[in-house]
Amino acid sequence: MASSREYLDFILEQLSALEDITWRPMMGEYLIYYRDKLVGGIYDDRFLLKPTPSAVSLLPDARMETPYEGAKEMLLADCIENPARLRDVLEAMAAELPAAKKKVRHPNEKAIRSR
Repeated sequence: MASSREYLDFILEQLSALEDITWRPMMGEYLIYYRDKLVGGIYDDRFLLKPTPSAVSLLPDARMETPYEGAKEMLLADCIENPARLRDVLEAMAAELPAAKKKVRHPNEKAIRSR
């Protein structure tokens, strides 16, 4: 089941205090980036986060769920109704996640803007 644009809009509204939030559609779902780092995604209208040590620590009661069959488990964000707490979790996660790698483009590859 694909995620709805309405749910994406709701999550983006909850994250509106963070300036560097971007998203990308991916096979009917949405990947969520903060400061160009992949922090999670929206899968079947569920906001799932990478299980970084800080996310696990700040969301101790969050359930682990799989975004799709065969994927690694992620944390179900149990604080989507609390924008301040959600912001704190994403800021802590961004400090732990590695910087995005620069992609080396093949000379014949054309740039496609997807964000």
